[in-house]
Amino acid sequence: MEFSNKVQVVQGLPAKWGACFRTVVMNAVPWSSVCWKNTIAVGLQSGDISILDGTTGTQMALLSGHTDHVNSLAVSSDGALFVSGSRDETIKQWDLQTGGVIKTLHGHTGSVFSVSISADHATIASVSYDKTLCLWDIQTGECHYIIELKDPANHVSFSPTDPQHLIFASSRNVQRWEVGDHGINHTYDGCYAAFSPDGSQFASYVKDPGTVVIRNSGSGAIVAEFPLVCHTGVECCCFSPDGRLVAVTPDNAIQIWDITGSDPQLIETYVGHSDTVLSVVFSSPSSVISSSCDSSVKFWQITFPSTDQVATHPKTTSLALAPTRSFTLQAEDGIIITSDLKGVVKIWDLLTGICKGSFQTPAKDANQSEVRLIDNRLIFVWLADEGVHVYDVEEEELSHTIDGPLQYVRDMRISGDGSKVLCLTRFTIQVSSIWTGEVMGIVNHKAEDGKSLIVDGSRVWVYCHWEKVWGGWDFGIPNSPPVLLSNSPSLYLSDTKEWDIGLSRVRDTATGHVIFQMGGRYTHPADVQSGGKYVAICYGNMYREILVLNFNHVFP
Repeated sequence: MEFSNKVQVVQGLPAKWGACFRTVVMNAVPWSSVCWKNTIAVGLQSGDISILDGTTGTQMALLSGHTDHVNSLAVSSDGALFVSGSRDETIKQWDLQTGGVIKTLHGHTGSVFSVSISADHATIASVSYDKTLCLWDIQTGECHYIIELKDPANHVSFSPTDPQHLIFASSRNVQRWEVGDHGINHTYDGCYAAFSPDGSQFASYVKDPGTVVIRNSGSGAIVAEFPLVCHTGVECCCFSPDGRLVAVTPDNAIQIWDITGSDPQLIETYVGHSDTVLSVVFSSPSSVISSSCDSSVKFWQITFPSTDQVATHPKTTSLALAPTRSFTLQAEDGIIITSDLKGVVKIWDLLTGICKGSFQTPAKDANQSEVRLIDNRLIFVWLADEGVHVYDVEEEELSHTIDGPLQYVRDMRISGDGSKVLCLTRFTIQVSSIWTGEVMGIVNHKAEDGKSLIVDGSRVWVYCHWEKVWGGWDFGIPNSPPVLLSNSPSLYLSDTKEWDIGLSRVRDTATGHVIFQMGGRYTHPADVQSGGKYVAICYGNMYREILVLNFNHVFP
């Protein structure tokens, strides 16, 4: 469709990007990962270490030497020293230029759970199942100090700025240790710990009551904390390179929290892994990489919300959107079309989120409306007391009005092929021709609590409030009455009963797997549309934002 000179071109960004943009399938379970510059190292269950390009995800090298799980990886701040700890009870120093082992450190009598390199690149700290914490001289490879622990520690970390300061964590608590004094000076609740990039803070996860706590590294005072809804535990947490964000891994998900204010805010919840997330690292201030027991490594892009009520494009002026009444994802045309409560129709570029055109229609304060690009014509329908009006937006003319028993219409949609208007009432679905207004069929859905319609092509389902039972019909068979469907839409929104904690999940009907989770955002199941590799979700206060997801690397 070519936009005429009548179109007022405006700028804005209601569409937000925040999904998995790359998945790398590993030949074994990835147990650990670390990132420096544009390189990612992934420790595998096989004992190998896969070196990946941080941009493309392609494997650049495979380091072999360990004979069992590589539990932990560490790289020095200058990238010159690379260390691994393994279930085979050894620690190895690697030459990344040749891929060879420089030294193998022996001494632990149990699986090495975690390794860390001091800020002065002189010492390696390690913790093991054998209930010891060891300090190793990097130059000689000798262990020069051992501390006996009451319980096996699962994580150890040197301060990024102070080679005399480290923290380590067990399933019971987090402890701070001043290396020079050879003494533990403070103990805190928690079972995992990670330093901020400047060493001024550290984060820990406290199982009971399920809270992530940010503490001052010097005083130990709590500077921030936030709760997690978690059933199986948190395997790791980490800070972003600029220290503004914290990533944590509740259950099979990754959550990104902004800790810059006094009240930490959840930015994104990423769901795509089908098993426990074992590690997560920031590859930049705005991207994270996760590895999981499902044998995959996933790359995620962080979407930063606007401080205004409406998300705006960073290079344009703010666009104050009116509350959205309806939206249509037309992935084949590369657009999303919205209509608002003021009767304004907008066309948005699917990839950039920039508004390409804005049209005023006569439908101000309409209770129900829908818009679609059909055969290169922008058609808008809205419900009024006397029926459904069909309006040609570009020609600025009313085509006709659809009459019929349309009392108490609860929802109205245009079919995916653009040929029909479907109206949901308390007991019926009326299907009419969008071009002639002729009533083509009426079916009784027998769902008094039917709230909305979900449309996929010529197929339509009735969604019943709080129910997970979907009834549907196919209206697309020529010269035949509607055919009752036994299947459900390919994607649906579930767990909306949890609106009080703001949690909704998009599920794949075929597998039941959660493919995306929205924390802090409640939306309606009918406001999820899919097309090709894209999924669009309308959410937020009075539907002021549309989230666009690219699932090209989630579904094979």
